[in-house]
Amino acid sequence: MALFKCSMAEVAANLKSVCDKISYAATKRAPEHQYYEPRLVAVSKLQSTVSIVSAYEAGQRHFGENYVNELVEKAYNPLILERCKEIRWHFIGNLQRNKVNKVLCIPNLYVIETVNSDKLANALNNSWPKFRKSDDSKLNVMVQVNTSQEEEKNGCDIEQVSTLVKYVIENCPNLKLMGIMTIGKFGYDIKNGPNPDFLCLIKCREKIRDELGIDMKDIELSMGMSNDYEHAIELGSTNVRVGSAIFGERPQKNN
Repeated sequence: MALFKCSMAEVAANLKSVCDKISYAATKRAPEHQYYEPRLVAVSKLQSTVSIVSAYEAGQRHFGENYVNELVEKAYNPLILERCKEIRWHFIGNLQRNKVNKVLCIPNLYVIETVNSDKLANALNNSWPKFRKSDDSKLNVMVQVNTSQEEEKNGCDIEQVSTLVKYVIENCPNLKLMGIMTIGKFGYDIKNGPNPDFLCLIKCREKIRDELGIDMKDIELSMGMSNDYEHAIELGSTNVRVGSAIFGERPQKNN
């Protein structure tokens, strides 16, 4: 079990353990999922910049943040800018349209994983030209799906996934669709069988393939967190978001 407020050495050891488990889980995938290496996103929400640097110096490059202001603060932190020049930021929280510019301006932004409406897609598409480094660079995005259909969860409705994906592809030339993402219901016990939220996201990808004619290899699946990332990878996840298993128990958010 990862410890609270892990030291630099503990972060590095935890990271290695997670990476080893990812590699092993990848060997248990079905043959059709063997064409890629799963991506690990270290969720650094509420963690210190020192912890981020510790993971970075241990080889981690992709980091995920949930809160806009925290992401901005960390991305511009002098220690991060100096020591983590190849860091790749994933925004994995709810993004309000009035905060789009704050996120798009950060250095080394890699992807917005939580596009849940055509309005948010439009806002990102319209703003990205002001921030991109070259004329032909597109902003990576994922469409978030509310697979558990919980009212408090963000994400588009299951039935609207193909419609939203089509909208992004046809109406947002400054965006590049990487795939689809879900958070899912917390606390599911895989002793009861495969996680239904993961199975739902897999079916959403199949629906996108069938309705829009997109190769499934071009549609990533972002699913799985600290308590179920190995299971998610076995089912075909290309992108897992792991926090406490690397950094230890998350500190409380100061309101």
